[in-house]
Parts: sequence; C-alpha cells; structure tokens
Amino acid sequence: MFSSEDITAALTTLRANGIILYPTDTIWGLGCDATSQESIEKIFRIKSRDLNKSLLILVNSTQMLERYVCDIPEIAFELINVTEDPLTIIYPRGKNLAKGVCSEDGSVGIRICNDDFCNELITRLRKPLVSTSANFSGKPGPQFFDEIEKELIDSIDYVVKYRQDDRQKHSPSPVIKLNSDGTIKIIRK
Repeated sequence: MFSSEDITAALTTLRANGIILYPTDTIWGLGCDATSQESIEKIFRIKSRDLNKSLLILVNSTQMLERYVCDIPEIAFELINVTEDPLTIIYPRGKNLAKGVCSEDGSVGIRICNDDFCNELITRLRKPLVSTSANFSGKPGPQFFDEIEKELIDSIDYVVKYRQDDRQKHSPSPVIKLNSDGTIKIIRK
C-alpha cells in the first residue's frame, strides 16, 4: 500500500507546477497537472520531446472525462464499460487542457485509470494527470523503476517511492482512436 506521505509529497509537487515520476496502471511515467502550461513545457524540456507530439492524460472517471473531451462518441462509454485492462482512447476534441496536451488537430489521448495510487492523486488534485513514459524521447520505455535512466530521475521534482521494487511486468496500454462518426482505428495493440 502507498503511504500518505508519498501522496502528499506528490500532490505538493503537482500543485507547484512540478513534475513527478510515478507508477501508473501500465508503466512508469512522468506526470504533471494537465491543465498547467508551465508543467507541460517542463515535461517537453525534460524528455527532449518534439513540441508537435501530444501527451496522454489520466482521469479517474467518466465524469472527469466529460470535463476534458468535447462530444464524446457513445461507443466510448461502451468500450470503457467492457474493457478490464487499461485502454487509451484518442478522442476527436479535447478541452480545458494546457497547450501541448492535445494534438494539432485537437484530438486528445485519455485513459480512465484503474490504479489506486493514481486515482488517489487525481481525486485529490481534482485535475487530470499527464502520463508520458519515463524515458527520453526516442528511447525505450522502462518496464521497471530500476530501468529508468539516472539522468532522467535527477531532472524530476519528486520521485514516488510506491512500487519502486515492483517486479510485476506491465505494458503500455493499447491505443484506439475514435472518430466523430463513431468509427474506430487501432493505433497500438
């Protein structure tokens, strides 16, 4: 179980526009408040990421999803209800998010998180969390905490202690894109 001190330190960092390194329901990620422009810019600098690439965000419920997506296709709710594993859905148009979270076409990738630690952070922050893999752009994403490059760790404002010793294999989530007309395109299996 995670500690309240870990949650409090992560929240303090997020509220101060800082970046956290944290375990998600898939792999280790870099996170920040998805509505903070300052935080988003830090993430891009840390990862040396191309500014044209969008960022995935985590929410904790369909109610929160509705605050950050315009006109959610009905099929999305059906997919969310039937999937047991983490699933990232790219929606046609995001809203109320910092510049750089959504793609140039306005689309946004969102996963309703099924992880106690992440959900506690999101619930207490009351905002979505960015979740981008804990690696420099172009490098492989880490399976385990000890695979994260020290240089990256040293550039983060707070490193979550929870699950650092976890050796259970986690994989990035499948990604599908929903179009406004309800059609689906598989981006990553």
